[in-house]
Parts: sequence; structure tokens; C-alpha cells
Amino acid sequence: MSRPCLHPFVHALAIAGALSAATAQAQSLIANGSLSGTFSDLSGLTSPLENGVAGNLLGGIGSGLAWAGGNIFLALPDRGPNATPYNALVDDTASYISRFQTLKLNLTASAAGSALPYTLTPTLAATTLLSSATVLTYGSGAGLGNQINGAPLGAGAPALNSINKTNYFTGRSDNFDATTSSLNANNGRLDPEGIRVSNDGKSVFVSDEYGPYVYQFDRATGARIKSFALPANLGVSLLSAQGQIEIDGNKTGRIANKGMEGLAITPDGKTLVGVMQANLEQDSKGKLRIVTIDIATGASKQYAYELGAGSGVSEITAINDHEFLVDERDGKGLGGGAGSGTAVVKQLFRVDLNGATDISNVASLPKSLSGVTTPVAKSLVLDVVGALNAAGISSDKIPSKLEGLSFGEDVMVNGIKTHTIYLANDNDFLATDPDTGFANPNQWFVFGVTDAQLGATLVPQAFTVPEPQSWALMIGGLGAIGWCLRRRR
Repeated sequence: MSRPCLHPFVHALAIAGALSAATAQAQSLIANGSLSGTFSDLSGLTSPLENGVAGNLLGGIGSGLAWAGGNIFLALPDRGPNATPYNALVDDTASYISRFQTLKLNLTASAAGSALPYTLTPTLAATTLLSSATVLTYGSGAGLGNQINGAPLGAGAPALNSINKTNYFTGRSDNFDATTSSLNANNGRLDPEGIRVSNDGKSVFVSDEYGPYVYQFDRATGARIKSFALPANLGVSLLSAQGQIEIDGNKTGRIANKGMEGLAITPDGKTLVGVMQANLEQDSKGKLRIVTIDIATGASKQYAYELGAGSGVSEITAINDHEFLVDERDGKGLGGGAGSGTAVVKQLFRVDLNGATDISNVASLPKSLSGVTTPVAKSLVLDVVGALNAAGISSDKIPSKLEGLSFGEDVMVNGIKTHTIYLANDNDFLATDPDTGFANPNQWFVFGVTDAQLGATLVPQAFTVPEPQSWALMIGGLGAIGWCLRRRR
């Protein structure tokens, strides 16, 4: 059950350095930057999708954000440009090929007198398409004719499959095998929401909402390396191309379009930590599950997270091996759709798995967890709306879907070593907010925070530095896009 209190569990914290609301709101914006929502990515997929949108539109890339060392970040779009209505029978999804974008987010000191101490300059470096060596199940399109022009919808497999002789994941909602549960790793549909980089830099981990799934992909080619078997209680048995039918027809498992929204990796690179956007069907509203996965063995545990004033959780990133930063938000703000109004709740909480109870064997979470389990402790670190307002950004210009969250390189602010927190928006592939007419680009906001303000000691991910010759990576798109980079020590 959602609670109006912005500081859940603070009264129960007995650790030194627990933050007050005033301290949490004191964190400041140090830089921001954007890329136009009309830009194309580097996939080369210029042909239009079923809804008429170009297959290479650069959009939605704030669904997930991962630091890869230095000024390199990986940005993740979700299932594609389905905010353009064309066929409600597939929730307006198209055969947009799943991918991640490699970005250089250059953070440089601003000139004296500038409004912010740093300037952020984003540059797109590469586009990598996600594929599987295993044959995937795609929809035939039968009986799902285009509701606007009456034309047949056609099969859900992208045309690039036959050209490149491979099996690409796509966002189209009918790409599944109805005879299995939603956890079937051979379904062709993917709604990527969380991304993290392995410590050796050679692979990426992606979490999804359709399954939910957690997959490991080769970073250079985008080919799937591994599928993690997630707990059965996360999946649903009745599958449909329409999310509402899945919601109405299942009593257990993830709620459609609210699956594993966020993904973290511990600094030692050994454990993945995923978070569900909302409660499972069998759990009470506001009672979410955090799932840890041992990368080597696949063993998992689950922990309860109690939602505060937000309507859901969008991301999680590691502070250290047991504390994490969680992005909790509402659906209000720029790009949120008709009637969404102005941003209200965009908050970052520190959560601690230490002391929380493993709920893997708890069939359903009740409204009151007292006597049932000990949820993760949480405390407010950053009121994002307050910090952006203080920087002169009005609430109607704050994106609704601030979903991508990652730490980056430390910087000096006023002579103090400061950690950077990058927060990115998912603009739903809409360059302009249709409700307000405001520009709605791909945006990144960078905040500065110290350990004292964080309330914990940040342990950066332990990236290894490969031999120089291994830095030349070929990124798979439509053809080969050459690029190279070097992590800064």
C-alpha cells in the first residue's frame, strides 16, 4: 500500500549518518545534457516499422543506463516506439529490434559564471542489436490486421533475420509461444528495462518486463550468451499480445508491463540485483520484490521492498555489496501523456539488503508485513524534483519517466571529491510531448553527492582493464560500425 511519507523507515534506522529530509534535498544538479529526439541511431535500419516510424529513431534510451568506465555509458531503449497508435491488438508494438546504444557522456568543467559547475556533452558512438543463436518464436500476425488502414499486420520476425541469418529480439508483443509460461527464454519478444556491464567489460546483462527475463549478451556482437532461470513465481501462465488481457487472466506472476524494471550488479561483478516495477499479481499493492542472482550459479533470493509515495520503481544501482540506490517515481511530468500534469514524486532511496528476510518461499505478501518478513530498510537520498527546481527547471519540464540510473566517475565540486549520479529519461520515442507541445529530447541529469550525503560508502564497480589490443571492438548493427575506446584508470 502506498504511503504519503517520504521517509519510510528513517525512524527505525540505527546507523550513523542517517539522512534528514533537509540533507537529502540539499544534493545538487551539477550538469545536464540532451540529444534531440529526432536523431537517428547507428543501426542503419532506415526502413519504417509497421506503425510508420523509422527503425533507427534514437529514442527511449533512458530506460536503462550503465556506466562502462571513464566517460563511456550504455543506454537502453525499451520495446520501441509504441506511443504511436496503429494497432491495439498488439498494444501498438512493432518489430523494433532490441538494442543498446554506446554513448560518450563527456563531463567537463564549465566556464566561470556558468549556472552549473559542469557541462555534459553526449555523443552517440555505436548501436548494438540484440540477437540469439537459438531459434526464437515470433507471431504470425494472423488475425491482427492493422486497425488504421486494414492492411495485414504481417509476421513479427524482423526482415533483418533473413538478411543476417540470425534471430533478433524485438518489442512486438505477439512474439511468444503460448504453450509455455512467460519465462520461456526462446520467446522473441523483449522489453529491455535494465542494463549493466560485466567487470571484464566484455558482456552486458539486460533485464526485461515481458518474461521477466535476465539475459547476458556479448557486448561487441549483441549475441546472447546466457539466460538466467528466474523464480517461477515471477512468470505468468496466460500469455497475450495485449497486456490488459494478461493482467485480467493471471492470478500470479508479474503484472504486464511492470516486470523487472531495474537491474544492478555488485561492485565485485558476482551478483545481479533486479527489482520489479510493481507488486506481483499475488502480492499486495505497494509490496515489491527485489531479486538477487548469483551470476556463477544462478541461485536467487528475494526481498520485500515497500513502495512509498511513488507509483513504482524504475531502477536500481549498486552502492556497495549490500546497499543500493533505488529510483522511485510517479507517472507525472513531461512526456507522461494526457493529464499527467507536472512532476511530483521522483526520489532516490538508499536500501540495505542486510537485515532483510529472504522471501523466496513467501507465496504472497500481505498489506502488513509485520510478523511476516523484514523488508529492506530504505532512506531518502535525493528528492529529484526539489533538486531540479532549485536548479531552475520547472516541474512541467521534468520528464515523467526518469528511469535510467547509474553512478559515474568522481569529480571535484568546490574542492570536494564528489560522486556523480546520472539520471536519464525514457522519452517514449516522442521528440515532442503531444500533451504540452514541449520539446521532449533524450536527456541526462548529473547530480553530485558525497559519501556523507549518500549515507554509505560508495564502492565503484571493479572494472578490469584489458590488454590494449582488445580495445578494438566491432559493434554489430546493419553491417559493421568500427569503434574503439579506452577506459581511464
